[in-house]
Amino acid sequence: MSLDLPLAIRAFEVLLGWSLLLQSAEYLRVQRIDRVGDWRIQRAEVPNAWVRQWLDFTYKPTLYSILLWLRGTLALALMLGHAGLGSAVVLFVMALLILLRWRGAFNGGSDFMTLVGLTGLLLAHVLGLFTDPAEAWRIALWYVTVQSLSSYFVSGWVKLMRPEWRSGQALTVFLDNGVYGPLSAQSIYRWPHVAKLCSWSFILWEGLFPLALLDVRLAALFCAIATVFHFLVFWFFGLNRFFWAWLSTFPAILYCASV
Repeated sequence: MSLDLPLAIRAFEVLLGWSLLLQSAEYLRVQRIDRVGDWRIQRAEVPNAWVRQWLDFTYKPTLYSILLWLRGTLALALMLGHAGLGSAVVLFVMALLILLRWRGAFNGGSDFMTLVGLTGLLLAHVLGLFTDPAEAWRIALWYVTVQSLSSYFVSGWVKLMRPEWRSGQALTVFLDNGVYGPLSAQSIYRWPHVAKLCSWSFILWEGLFPLALLDVRLAALFCAIATVFHFLVFWFFGLNRFFWAWLSTFPAILYCASV
């Protein structure tokens, strides 16, 4: 079992493009209903007058909507395999502007993992100007892989250091605050042994994720578990961005585990 480079590139582009397309649709929807993230309030945090004026222009509702529609169009082009260096640059710059618009992140780690994917895409196209395009893509996929594996590794070992995770108490608290929370009094996740077992399963799986690079079959197993995990995060917390943002990195992991 292995994943060759052309297939890994195509899978990465399709999944990243789909993730960006969904995010763009969300931003457009939020723009119509948002009553908190008012740029007129946030602009006071920008000290430089020239930068503030430029951002005032960029974040005008009409222009901001145009930028989001353009982002969605470029995401679709990426899915279809028609995105080059220009598209990669524009998508990367747009991601930075959106992060700035939302004071660093709109939806936590998923936004930064999206930026990782876009950085990988930009690396592939920029390095492709100076070296063999295939080699440039290898470097880009390794970059995405290291960042993705590190995110799981750090998350697992941070949990290991926290007594509330080792005891299982943190899991119950998190689920109590989910979309369908609080948990019912009869929920099995309130059983100490079940909560502790689930917590330690997450700790070990995340902390050992870098072992996925030892063999592509092991990588496939870790990625399959991750897919279920992120789907459960979406199911319990409504965080669909996390599902697609991390899923878009799996082709890179599978490729790097194949070589």
